[in-house]
Amino acid sequence: MVRRCCFLPLVVLACNLTICTSWAFSISSILSKELFHSIFLHKDDAACPAKDFFTYESFVQASRCFPSFGNTGNLATRKREIAAFLAQISHETTGGWATAPDGPYAWGLCFKEEVSPQSDYCDSTNTRWPCSPGKSYKGRGPIQLSWNYNYGPAGRALGFDGLHNPEIVSNNSVISWKTALWFWMTEQKPKPSCHNVIIGRYLPTKQDVAANRTVGFGLLTNIINGGLECGIPTDARVYDRIGYFQRYANIFSVDTGPNLDCQYQKPF
Repeated sequence: MVRRCCFLPLVVLACNLTICTSWAFSISSILSKELFHSIFLHKDDAACPAKDFFTYESFVQASRCFPSFGNTGNLATRKREIAAFLAQISHETTGGWATAPDGPYAWGLCFKEEVSPQSDYCDSTNTRWPCSPGKSYKGRGPIQLSWNYNYGPAGRALGFDGLHNPEIVSNNSVISWKTALWFWMTEQKPKPSCHNVIIGRYLPTKQDVAANRTVGFGLLTNIINGGLECGIPTDARVYDRIGYFQRYANIFSVDTGPNLDCQYQKPF
């Protein structure tokens, strides 16, 4: 579940203009269609509610709005970022279980929206991004965008009405991918962006140091869902994310780096 965000002017520029479809860099130079489908072996199984929704073509199209994603630093850094992103979205959308065919980490992108949400995720105290009556801001998309204060700025940045039409995140494949990439690339003060953490641009504050928020994959988990998963010894959700990351890092032939979990980190 993602938490409070803001939008970046550069992201707005890239995503609201048609130029976003014509960047020279393509994620396909690292992640081919064949590799994508070998990673997500079961995403289009009949049992998966997201069957045929999270297409490779939509991902490539969406990624062109974020030219720094998977395109910053040396080749190992670029591969590690893609592996980390795929790991986090795989956990958020997994349909796997311990004894699943091909293992529990072959079942990412099975779900496109939260199952049995406990609320409509409307923060009525947030007057900047007021909820639309009757709308649910439950988790949707690869990174399970949640809450009105995320749907509002995501829609503003990406060019859709997130408050009045949140359903589009689970109805339009390109927009769905864009919301996940937007969250990944966007700084959420006091949180850094996942992108800056994984490429080595994260500069911890005194508060971060005191909270043991160290650089690594665990900090990405803290950014995405730290309030529910971090500061908890051996949380199963955290280790599911790590399992995906280890699989994908191996596929891309890069190391995972240190600090994979967030069990000793305080949430933001």
